[in-house]
Amino acid sequence: MTAVIVRIALRYFAGILVARGLLSADDGGTFSADPDIQMLVETAAGLAIGAITEGWYWLAHRFGWAK
Repeated sequence: MTAVIVRIALRYFAGILVARGLLSADDGGTFSADPDIQMLVETAAGLAIGAITEGWYWLAHRFGWAK
């Protein structure tokens, strides 16, 4: 399921970059369909979610929200 969401997000991101003229249409297609980039984005999203969760847990204990 994560791969599908990442693929859709990459297509939208590539579309924005193509619309702004930062990427050519060919580069945008390659960017959104490259499995290595998809795996990198999935890994980064997983790490970000884990870091946010741990940060929230730390804040909860710091401010006494967790009991």
